Amino acid sequence: MRAHLQSIDELSSLLAAQRQAFDQQGPVSAEQRRSRLQQVIDLLVDHHQPLAEAMDADFGGRHPGFGLMNDVLGSLGSLKHARDHLEGWMADEPRPVFAPYDQLGAQGWVRYQPKGSVGIIGTWNAPLFTLLSPLACAFAAGNRAVLKPSEIVPRTAELLAQLIGERFDPLELAIITGGVEVGQAFASQPFNHLVFTGSTEVGRDIMRRAADNLVPVTLELGGKSPVVIGESADIAEAARRLAIAKGTNGGQICISPDRVFVPVAQREQFIRQFAEAYSGLYPTVTDNPDLVSVVNERHLQRLDAYLDEVRDLGVEVVQCPDVAFDASQRKRPLSLVINPPLTSRIMREEIFGQALVVLSYSDIHHVVEEINQGERPLALYYFGSDQAEQHYVLGHTLSGGVSINDALMHAALENAPFGGVGASGLGRYHGHEGFLEFSHVRTVYQAPATDPRGDWGMLPPYHEGFTAVMQSQISR
Repeated sequence: MRAHLQSIDELSSLLAAQRQAFDQQGPVSAEQRRSRLQQVIDLLVDHHQPLAEAMDADFGGRHPGFGLMNDVLGSLGSLKHARDHLEGWMADEPRPVFAPYDQLGAQGWVRYQPKGSVGIIGTWNAPLFTLLSPLACAFAAGNRAVLKPSEIVPRTAELLAQLIGERFDPLELAIITGGVEVGQAFASQPFNHLVFTGSTEVGRDIMRRAADNLVPVTLELGGKSPVVIGESADIAEAARRLAIAKGTNGGQICISPDRVFVPVAQREQFIRQFAEAYSGLYPTVTDNPDLVSVVNERHLQRLDAYLDEVRDLGVEVVQCPDVAFDASQRKRPLSLVINPPLTSRIMREEIFGQALVVLSYSDIHHVVEEINQGERPLALYYFGSDQAEQHYVLGHTLSGGVSINDALMHAALENAPFGGVGASGLGRYHGHEGFLEFSHVRTVYQAPATDPRGDWGMLPPYHEGFTAVMQSQISR
């Protein structure tokens, strides 16, 4: 049996073998969990450069240094945090026993046990991180796993498959490559838990397939993550930080800012200073190694269609930087789209690329209403120093996570959960909450040596006053 699987038939056989090995092994020690995590860490450390180069080639232009920062270091952060904390997470947790059994010596506790085999479906925009960050929590919880990388990044997928095949026993970790059909069949397998990162539309399909086997799912999806800039915000600094965030991975990231709400009086200042900040980061487009390419022609056509539509509607579009570029390349300047109509595609669909909608407002309450009219986003960003306004925005909205006076940064907290809500996802990973996500939380009750129920008249045949005794216990 090999770790790089070639077919769904092989996957079905492997899952049965992993189940058998899991049942035979029993408890998974902290030492073994750390060993599995360390193997993944060693793989990344030993092969970080070819992995970064593979991602660069798959994108047709993604700076290897960015690949190291985003995918390799990001994954290492999750893996090391899990490695260094899992033993404390594993400990049984005592729970108080109800009276009067607590006085008789009864005990109660919660035990955290692995579920079994976890399937993880990654996505193309962070092809290592979306596989290995959830794997960190799955391994910390004592599970075995099978990975399914995205077919949109085939070089990265094949290299990772080769490396896993060389280093891992398939009964602990395996990987299968392939296209949409393989992904659909993967989601239809009887895993003990399934993780998917990708679009909301595909996430619904994944959840339906998992439901046939009653497989619990963690879905990391997306949405039109909003930015609320309050009147108290430092506009120049907000523009600078948003330019940095929007340039990250060419806007191809699930928590990328999608639309920015700016007070009417500060709209022009924001547009000007955002354009200056972004153009300072990316002064050229063609052959600029720092600018991440749109991943493929299909996504490029989708983005171009968004912009063609709003231009035809007479919407103002500001190009950053405002320079000529080679349209035959998949590198594009960022487009600020100013107050497009609600019916336009760029207002209805997640952008996932180098465009940002700017919407002016005069009443913060209307901003919150508009955010709440849509699906719950994966992230929300607030800029400002007005604490009352900040509390209002956060208290009257729901999102997977929040960054205040910055963007993207909350997702880097390894000891805090990362996940969505509603249409932006289900479940979470990172840190202790990720460990819990992939653990079976098992309640254990240990009875006292003496069972007093017969002496207390609580067993059949019930005496005449039994009902009255029960009624006497009812209280508010």
